[in-house]
Amino acid sequence: MLDFFTIFSKGGLVLWCFQGVSDSCTGPVNALIRSVLLQERGGNNSFTHEALTLKYKLDNQFELVFVVGFQKILTLTYVDKLIDDVHRLFRDKYRTEIQQRSALSLLNGTFDFQNDFLRLLREAEESSKIRAPTTMKKFEDSEKAKKPVRSMIETRGEKPKEKAKNSKKKGAKKESSDGPLATSKAVPAEKSGLAVGPENGVELSKEELIRRKREEFIQKHGRGLEKSSKSMKSDAPKEKGKKAPRVWALGGCANKEILDYSTPTTNGAPEDAPPEDISLIRGTGPGGQLQDLDCSSSDDEVAAQNTTKPSATKGTLGGMFGMLKGLVGSKSLSREDMESVLDKMRDHLIAKNVAADIAVQLCESVANKLEGKVMGTFSTVTSTVKQALQESLVQILQPQRRVDMLRDIMDAQRHQRPYVVTFCGVNGVGKSTNLAKISFWLLENGFSVLIAACDTFRAGAVEQLRTHTRRLSALHPPEKHAGRTMVQLFEKGYGKDAAGIAMEAIAFARNQGFDVVLVDTAGRMQDNAPLMTALAKLITVNTPDLVLFVGEALVGNEAVDQLVKFNRALADHSMAQTPRLIDGIVLTKFDTIDDKVGAAISMTYITSKPIVFVGTGQTYCDLRSLNAKAVVAALMKA
Repeated sequence: MLDFFTIFSKGGLVLWCFQGVSDSCTGPVNALIRSVLLQERGGNNSFTHEALTLKYKLDNQFELVFVVGFQKILTLTYVDKLIDDVHRLFRDKYRTEIQQRSALSLLNGTFDFQNDFLRLLREAEESSKIRAPTTMKKFEDSEKAKKPVRSMIETRGEKPKEKAKNSKKKGAKKESSDGPLATSKAVPAEKSGLAVGPENGVELSKEELIRRKREEFIQKHGRGLEKSSKSMKSDAPKEKGKKAPRVWALGGCANKEILDYSTPTTNGAPEDAPPEDISLIRGTGPGGQLQDLDCSSSDDEVAAQNTTKPSATKGTLGGMFGMLKGLVGSKSLSREDMESVLDKMRDHLIAKNVAADIAVQLCESVANKLEGKVMGTFSTVTSTVKQALQESLVQILQPQRRVDMLRDIMDAQRHQRPYVVTFCGVNGVGKSTNLAKISFWLLENGFSVLIAACDTFRAGAVEQLRTHTRRLSALHPPEKHAGRTMVQLFEKGYGKDAAGIAMEAIAFARNQGFDVVLVDTAGRMQDNAPLMTALAKLITVNTPDLVLFVGEALVGNEAVDQLVKFNRALADHSMAQTPRLIDGIVLTKFDTIDDKVGAAISMTYITSKPIVFVGTGQTYCDLRSLNAKAVVAALMKA
């Protein structure tokens, strides 16, 4: 039983709607539009919203969306056939009204589709019932039952027939591939007096006669062919003398002056070096603002400087034909047109460290978006697919909810409470280091920070945070802030309950007037159930304002597994009715991957959560905000 079936345009006009069991389809359809259609996540034609499953189909030629909804617990096998039949009939029946492409014509149009839909629904339901259930195959119908018992008995010393046939086939292949060597072995057998031929009472088949004649021919003329081939090889002139040494692109430097790194001098005295930029050492930017992430490399700058104008020797006709080559004029795209381009795009994304499943879903989403779309006169399939993929990637990196920590901290200050941030992640991704970077960024913006050392498992975790606190206090001493302590460590040693330490730290921050509490947790693998239960307990008991997952940019498929299992563990082990999940991502070690930035796509696609911070180095100022267009440009670079 269907809950609803609706047809609407991509502009948001509802053309027709069927109400089944549910009273309204507005909520589920709006959730589908927000979470899938606007976020370019159309790789899968199914979407789950609360207790409903929604299946949809896009018509890119007429800019229509067909959506059907039914209960999640039901298994309706006819839904795909129904949505295809409705799509075909509705498009053919109201082609004239839809092709006008104006909102006024769609509003004034009457789409009386109720009777047709009920007929298609009845036919689809009956077709699903007609299918006979698959019966188990009996032994009498199997191939084994048809074999006699005698053929299954194997005597010692005898080879089975199948093995004997295979050995004969292998022997025949060897004889045919060996050539003259095989014939030389066959000649002594004939000379040894073996009875072969019709004159000895043995009749030869046509294949054996042809094989014998071929062997005799090769035996007579094989030597001459070998001599001629040898003579042709010997006639080839040999180059004498030593070739010029090859110059490798990454080899030694031809200009020795480039290797001179000594200090330049003027009249025997060293020249003064230009002063260093203090803003890069003291802070993350002017006024404590985060700088945007720059994914451009030095190779791009060199390539841009070395670009030259095209040579004038090329004819005008050749340039014209080169420009028109591969153009598709005013045709609608099909799956076959895009298949080869999408395969290359998928392999390119995987090579750029995008998880394999995510790359497949991205290409499928682009195919669904472009299928049936009419192309321009001077646009190629490759450029169209590439542009659509770029737009989808930029949209994915800009999720629905944007995390603005500074605004939220000021809102918490008005309510006279500390703003609590919890960091979680697997081992060795840089949680403590990036916690110190975020502390430095908050101090630069004038907020006081209390660091809660809740990693009571790893040896040296408390001492590491104590060292960071001491260095941050040196950069922001109380004397510069009217005697106010800007950063402090709250720790209770090792082997204690992490949730209890976090609760005491939040109470201490409220009493002492700290603006932000940063909770450091122990690294844990996503498959460790006891540690994941402890993390869920810490988050449930203390209800932080922000839960950040710290992941490294070096991972590929592992990023998807980590985020999915962390979210699942937080939901399963939480005692609250609405469990608290991951709110944002901190992507670390971004300076080690060059242009292989696919982990950012994988993480945001699987969670729909934003990347709040990007770690790009070892110092406190190496913290950036994500620039979606720069990341996509680096990802699409060949």
